[in-house]
Amino acid sequence: MAELLEGKLTTSLRWTSADLDVLPDDGKRYEIIDGELYVSRTPPWAHQVVCSNVYFLLRSWSDEAGLGQAAMVPGLVFAEDDDVVPDVVWLSTRRLAEALGPDGHLHAPPELVVEVLSPGSHNERRDRDAKRKLYSRRGVDEYWIADWRLRTVTVYRRSGDALEYAATLGTDDTLTSPLLPGLSSPIARVFAGLPPT
Repeated sequence: MAELLEGKLTTSLRWTSADLDVLPDDGKRYEIIDGELYVSRTPPWAHQVVCSNVYFLLRSWSDEAGLGQAAMVPGLVFAEDDDVVPDVVWLSTRRLAEALGPDGHLHAPPELVVEVLSPGSHNERRDRDAKRKLYSRRGVDEYWIADWRLRTVTVYRRSGDALEYAATLGTDDTLTSPLLPGLSSPIARVFAGLPPT
């Protein structure tokens, strides 16, 4: 028997990628983390603006550096019971060649994953806890969580076998990354175009 609790559908069964194929195409985002189904609504305007800004920042840097590619909302299938849709990813050219499967989805970890928080405690828990743990155990090198309400970006970086907290950057700070040599952007650019708080 299944029940929907705060955006997380709990069941006694483990969900798999094959189950996603039979779910309705209703505009909701369906993701599986450790066999559990997470359902979220279409994100609000502010969420999409921040996703676009992050993608543009990474795409512009990638075009100049020639080291890899950024993409928005790619399918990321680590395993049949770990099938998610991150907001933005960046992969080096080498990693992209290894990660891209014949189905057009990624099957290995991007170097960088970015999630933009959507309103709701269940959405925040999914991104701050469930996805951070998933990306940590699956080998993502860096994870950014952008909070458009607080205008902050929280950065996690790989240290040994895990993603560890590195910093929370506000609008007066500058975003850099050891993964992306030469990238330097005011955090304010990530939130450009949003109404004032």
